[in-house]
Amino acid sequence: MKKLDLFLFKTYLGPLVMTFFIALFILLMQFVWKYIDDLVGKGLEWYIIAQLLFYASLTFIPLALPLSILLSSLMTFGNLGEHYELVTMKAAGISLSRIMRPLIIVSLLISLLAFYFSNVLLPQANLKFLSLLYDVKEKKLAFNLKEGMFYNGIEGFVIRIGEKDADGNTIRDVMIYDHTRHLGNVSMTTAEYGKMELSPDKKFLVFKLFNGTNYEERIDLRGNEVTRPFQRTRFSEQYKTFDLSTFQLTRTDENLFRKNFEMQNILQLRHSIDSLGKQLKTDRMAQQSLYLNNLPFFHGLDTIHKDKPGPPDTAFRHPPVVFISDVLSFFPDSIQGSILETAKNSALSAKQNLDIERDNLFTKSKLIYKHRIVFHKKFSFSLACFLLFFIGAPLGAIIRKGGLGMPAVISTLFFIFYWVISFVGEKSAAEGVVPAWQGIWAASAVLMPIGIFLTIKATNDASLFDIDAWTGFFKKIFRVPEQRL
Repeated sequence: MKKLDLFLFKTYLGPLVMTFFIALFILLMQFVWKYIDDLVGKGLEWYIIAQLLFYASLTFIPLALPLSILLSSLMTFGNLGEHYELVTMKAAGISLSRIMRPLIIVSLLISLLAFYFSNVLLPQANLKFLSLLYDVKEKKLAFNLKEGMFYNGIEGFVIRIGEKDADGNTIRDVMIYDHTRHLGNVSMTTAEYGKMELSPDKKFLVFKLFNGTNYEERIDLRGNEVTRPFQRTRFSEQYKTFDLSTFQLTRTDENLFRKNFEMQNILQLRHSIDSLGKQLKTDRMAQQSLYLNNLPFFHGLDTIHKDKPGPPDTAFRHPPVVFISDVLSFFPDSIQGSILETAKNSALSAKQNLDIERDNLFTKSKLIYKHRIVFHKKFSFSLACFLLFFIGAPLGAIIRKGGLGMPAVISTLFFIFYWVISFVGEKSAAEGVVPAWQGIWAASAVLMPIGIFLTIKATNDASLFDIDAWTGFFKKIFRVPEQRL
């Protein structure tokens, strides 16, 4: 039996590794396509891009691993069934449950490793990935002067060159507007030609200009609005230095991102949920107290009904019936219109304040929902890896087709079904429609009976696609009488 277990393990390990990296590569290409505009044209070093892709690939493991387990288990048992190896094992008296036992143990170990990854490694990977992605997106495009176009990438300057020689350093018909004083186009430099050079530390760009002129409006002189003084200076050689530090990738302190729910483990999430829940409860009580005690509307009710004393929130819970005509009858007709207008404005103002506070409280509630979603996803991810094996393995034993053809199609359909349920459940939980545990565990709750059903069918050697068997099954359920000749 040890040889059989080793054979099954080797048969399963190859497709698992292959499908895992294929799925990871596809997800990584989707990420590159999504953020291609933020990566191209910024002069990023190769190791920066490599780090970004590496951290991104780690964050895609919760999607790639379940799909690879489903596809590899389906391929493994499909190959065994297609080459009659599964039939030979059963003929030797080995049941399907005994054949699946070593791979069940492997799947259980993978699920435990998946939980460790989601709880310990994934928060660190999210921290590295999101902080680096933020810095890359904030980085300016690389310095690139084009002929005949105005370039304003350097803060405080607008540069235009008429022509650039083949060496890439010699520029001709140079025009530079200096806006560093934030006074408009009051200073300009032109030159016939020049040379572009980078400083040794690549933090500064030096223009060595020849045969040019500096133009400047002297708005610093007294009476410049009337006299419009103007200064023109010719030069044979001049140097202009531009700071390129803003073009370099600056790393943001990672501690600024650590409080994000995606960067926390289970213990940190529980602490954050508890703290946010207490803060939300305090805010709700404060707002309730504020509007019960300070709104002019409720003070007006208390003033009108002095003969009905009670707690401050009595009017809020059971407001007395007050007719506007009865209240206005105490005031002269000349000011009743202004009283109604004031009351209307007060009511609108109170409604706007209530809407604002309601939105603020809902935003804080959504933050708690997101923390709870991430908390439950750490558990559901590992369980999904285990359940998908019990879908792929018996399904492969039933269809008896190996390779990447039929198994890839079937596993993709099952995974899309699983992903759609997970996505809808997560979005519903994020909006507070359903509790977080219901939204996150909905996909697992749907997969579990499917896995049990397929395992029973495969163990009993039942044909899943036998139309006659299904027809007889439904006839028994609905008790359809058989026609006799």
